[in-house]
Amino acid sequence: MTDSSDWGRFGAQAGFSAERVTGAADGYSHTDEPYTRFQYDPQDPLMAQYRGLDYAEFAAVRTDHPLIQQVIGTWRERLAQPFAGVTSDGRIIEGLYDAPDPDVEDAAPTAAMVAAADALDALLSEDERERLHYGLDADEWRCWSNPEFLVYRVGLRLEEQTPEQIEGILAVIRASLSPVGYDRLVTTMRLNAYLGSLVELPQALGEYSYQFSVYGNPSLDEPWGWQIFGHHIAVNVLVAGRHEVIAPVFLGAEPNEMPGNDAVAFKDRQRTALELAHSFTPAQRAKAVVYASMRDPGMPEGRLHPLDERHLAGAFQDNAVIPYEGVRLAELDERQRALVMAIAADQLALLPDGPLRVKLREIREHLDDTWFCWIGEIGDDGRTPFYFRIQSPVYLAEFDHHAGVWLANETPEVFHTHTTLRYPNGNDYGKALVARWRAAR
Repeated sequence: MTDSSDWGRFGAQAGFSAERVTGAADGYSHTDEPYTRFQYDPQDPLMAQYRGLDYAEFAAVRTDHPLIQQVIGTWRERLAQPFAGVTSDGRIIEGLYDAPDPDVEDAAPTAAMVAAADALDALLSEDERERLHYGLDADEWRCWSNPEFLVYRVGLRLEEQTPEQIEGILAVIRASLSPVGYDRLVTTMRLNAYLGSLVELPQALGEYSYQFSVYGNPSLDEPWGWQIFGHHIAVNVLVAGRHEVIAPVFLGAEPNEMPGNDAVAFKDRQRTALELAHSFTPAQRAKAVVYASMRDPGMPEGRLHPLDERHLAGAFQDNAVIPYEGVRLAELDERQRALVMAIAADQLALLPDGPLRVKLREIREHLDDTWFCWIGEIGDDGRTPFYFRIQSPVYLAEFDHHAGVWLANETPEVFHTHTTLRYPNGNDYGKALVARWRAAR
């Protein structure tokens, strides 16, 4: 494990703050100032070193440091392990995803997805089709990451495609998601481009700086899916007949707002989480708040990570063991449980209406075995950064405010947000659903 002093030296050279892994006994102060207060001068040496590089050259420079190479080495070791799934104790709970096929009104939009995928193929050359398509069980599906530097080149890079091909890729995504979900995804892509304009690095931080790939053969009956990933985005979708799985998902933003768009990314989820936290009785709060500070000195070594900070279910964490923490929802009242479900509904809103209803029913079935934990202060001004996690046998969601990477804030602020979503106990990438489909053949 890398100690915090090593990460501090790295931070001085590559833009990652030592504050990410350093406890603060007296806490720290967040700001009430806007993200623009922390905007780097584009001529700052930290930014200027990347000027003029294409995305591959940028990635080579960005990762040319022993400590980032150590992180990448850890990723490769995890990727080499057979997929098992996220668990709370290292043991997979079987049978969690054996529900019957959804009713027609709750079915996945499989036909529209297949039509869009076939139309995309017709726009591609033979070489492009070969680079786009992988087998259903290909390890490439697990190669996604969310930093701005590319580690694994998987599928097609949108910005290298023609406008017609980009639209074909977006059509597959649009056919798979709800209108709200599609809007969230493309807004996140535009936020990335806005960040690129702030630091004058559009070749590394652009609207189409993302990899897209397809797994399995698009079919009305057999399992298949797609993936898009890049800076602050990783979405994995699998369908099998009427079933749809959307996990893992990583969505984030730095900053989480931009001129010309009144919406602030994740604002509703943040507000609902704060409402829940403020509703806790003293006894509930004592259980739910596992660390009172975002950089609590009581955290064990390794709990704060220089890239992931507090979140545990991000890139290359397919087999992570994440123990339950906080307060169990069986101890909460109906209004509080409804707030938890509202958070889940907001995060899962990428799903079309029918699959969303199916997943929310599944989550409700395990509500008494669901846990909620919080890290940080519980502010009342909407400017106080925090982390929370909701975790059950079939659903794991995280929300974390981060320090700056492309902005200069050295401590977490509400304008840099990371969120993760997992289907624990083996159904990320729809793996449990695929295994069930194969067993039934």
